[in-house]
Amino acid sequence: MRLVMLLGIAAVAAAAVYLNNSSYLAQPPADRPSLLAHRGLAQTYDKTGLTGETCTATRIDPPVHDYLENTIASMRAAFELGADVVELDIHPTTDGHFAVFHDWTLDCRTNGHGVTREHSLAQLKALDVGYGYSADRGKTFPFRGKGVGLMPSLDEVLAAFPDKPLLINVKSNDPGEGRLLAARLSVLPSERLEQLMVYGGDRPIAVLRQELPALRVMSRRTLQDCFIRYALTGWAGYVPEACRGTLLLVPTNIGPWLWGWPHVFQRRLERYGTKIYAVGPYRGGEFSTGVNTREELQSLPDGYAGGIWTDRIDVISPLVLQHRPDASHDD
Repeated sequence: MRLVMLLGIAAVAAAAVYLNNSSYLAQPPADRPSLLAHRGLAQTYDKTGLTGETCTATRIDPPVHDYLENTIASMRAAFELGADVVELDIHPTTDGHFAVFHDWTLDCRTNGHGVTREHSLAQLKALDVGYGYSADRGKTFPFRGKGVGLMPSLDEVLAAFPDKPLLINVKSNDPGEGRLLAARLSVLPSERLEQLMVYGGDRPIAVLRQELPALRVMSRRTLQDCFIRYALTGWAGYVPEACRGTLLLVPTNIGPWLWGWPHVFQRRLERYGTKIYAVGPYRGGEFSTGVNTREELQSLPDGYAGGIWTDRIDVISPLVLQHRPDASHDD
């Protein structure tokens, strides 16, 4: 009799945990996913055999548009296509500004040479950011001469999109860069900071978190801390401090292992101000792959309404927006 009672209690407890974390009975928290455009509207490229040293500009696909990543024009195009957030990369300059550019060095993508952050803003803005792009391995360069002066500063991006959500990528692990960025962002009103997010190396992000606690930030360490602690407590519906007021990138092959994925999980974390974006499958490297095809979009759970990180806003936005009740995008 005692064994039967214990088994009954265990069954009730298991059922309670299941129901507490089941999304089958939960409605999506929004009518459609939020779309995050990685580097704006950019040129696509062959990703076969990529390493950290690969120059992606020399292996682009035949261009279907004229936009170059991390330029104001590409960001504007991404917003017009339906992006809710645009991601951009920054480097400090020798004269105290931030330049918006992806690569650690200039040689791949521009007609400049050397480490990006070892130049002044004026030097960087004089470069041709379309110089190195080629779809035929160096035979022709379709954007050469068209990108002169198109590398913006962070200040120019903030001025161009004063009310648009942005995700800023700090490209180093230098805590000094965190302090420099914190000083720049600290002059913004609180309602503008609410629209901004920052991710990058553990050390600059730790500085930003300390100096601007209301700012949503993410690093490898904050992500790991959240996932580990949530794995231990999420079954009970508890959201640990490490998961509050932050940014989470959730690989599509990790999401199903999270308590309450997707709707319950999203509701729980959004209650504490956390933004969630699904990215491509985690394979042991960086989260550099977005949800970029119809097939990858369809791999998300039915009714998924969290954020989606994509490198192909031109492909994913029409697929998402066509399922929205009013079939339109709010400006």
